[in-house]
Amino acid sequence: MTHLEETYYHGLNPAQGYGNQQDWTEDGTLDEAMSMSNHDVVLVPRGHHPCGAPCGYEMYYLNVMAGPLRKWRFNNHPDHA
Repeated sequence: MTHLEETYYHGLNPAQGYGNQQDWTEDGTLDEAMSMSNHDVVLVPRGHHPCGAPCGYEMYYLNVMAGPLRKWRFNNHPDHA
């Protein structure tokens, strides 16, 4: 995987909704779960980072990436492929 830091700017419809995001690494050095509201920004330093919203809400995000190499490679966690 390419070394990238990412930010996720979240938007929700309707705006009073919420979403959840979990960031974790396979070696266990990172394992964080968080809830976000409309217009929240989440920093993703590394690892897997799925996100979602409950039924009845739409969530979108604007993803911005930074790193030493401009390649976007991704894969599914082996337990969830």
